[in-house]
Amino acid sequence: MRSAHIRGWGKFVPPQVMTNQDLARFVETDDEWIRTRTGIAERRVAGKTDTTLTMAVKAAREALRVADFDSTQVELVIVATATPDRVFPATACMVQDELGAEHAAAFDLSAGCSGFVYALSVASTMLKAGAANNALVIGSDALTHILDWTDRNTCVLFGDGAGAFLLQATEEPGGILSFELGSDGSGGDLLTGPMVGNTYEPAVGANLSHDFIFMNGRAVFRFATRIMGLAAERTIQKAGLTSDDIDLFIPHQANVRIIEAAARHLKLPMEKVYVNIHRYGNTSAASIPVACCEAVEEGRLHPGDRIVMVGFGAGLTWGAVTVQWEPMPKQLQPREVRVARRWLRHQKARATHLRHKLGHRAGEVVDTGTAVIEKQRKRHGER
Repeated sequence: MRSAHIRGWGKFVPPQVMTNQDLARFVETDDEWIRTRTGIAERRVAGKTDTTLTMAVKAAREALRVADFDSTQVELVIVATATPDRVFPATACMVQDELGAEHAAAFDLSAGCSGFVYALSVASTMLKAGAANNALVIGSDALTHILDWTDRNTCVLFGDGAGAFLLQATEEPGGILSFELGSDGSGGDLLTGPMVGNTYEPAVGANLSHDFIFMNGRAVFRFATRIMGLAAERTIQKAGLTSDDIDLFIPHQANVRIIEAAARHLKLPMEKVYVNIHRYGNTSAASIPVACCEAVEEGRLHPGDRIVMVGFGAGLTWGAVTVQWEPMPKQLQPREVRVARRWLRHQKARATHLRHKLGHRAGEVVDTGTAVIEKQRKRHGER
């Protein structure tokens, strides 16, 4: 029976840091108010050259590097995001092009901050069914682009970033063990983003802007403190495990009090919970993979560990996954060889991108020439 294993992981966060003190200069708040209510000390803010696409590409390249995997062999790219660069084409298609993953199918998935877990569920199900042999699953969001920086209820919470996993299907046991997904659309108006296209009814109150994130903080907090622990408990049960079997709990980093409530529900000590909200705030779909990458970097994750990842978000949605961490043992080559291989992969991706672009342009030239010839024929025929 096929299983889906996490073989590579990568993250990217913008270099620009915005502290609570920075926020206090232009919105009515202070460091103590933010820390005591959220646990956030600072967040990363996308610069002029940082978009959902560029961050996703950087995280994906890192995941491919960790897995020592050639982008031309990637068969599926899924980008979970609430802030696509465009309504269409999908950000995933542009990632696929940037990576030179010319044989990959690609699409975006929108489930708010739960998006990464949803995307993992779709990718792993396809891998287990034999529809693909590998997949890049990316969570990338630039929420600061759609924040009202005068609204202290939202602007203090969010940051930007991207995280990615490379999944591979094998016959080995372990890997992604179980999922718990859910939604409650009746709470859709509690957490909304900018309106796009036509609508007969405003998504938020008539006196509020439709161009920014709106959140009913109290209602979302009540929902999250209930659903995070419950969803995690259910996916653990589906995997045939108990909370005692869990080595590390990696929750969506939205609010430290919500994280603590979920840990209490599972009867897990905070030593088994990974928290990095103080550094990044809520990075939406990027939150869980960024936290997972940092847990690896800090030596908190080891082969054979059983971990649970859980998130909640706009929709309202929630998702949890139980994983047995079994990264493929690496045959490390000399650094010079690895650097050279990375450079060659990057050049190969650029060449693939240019080849496809030239193909499209050549097609346009041919079409234009054909149209001109046809016009000339009609004129001569009329004479």
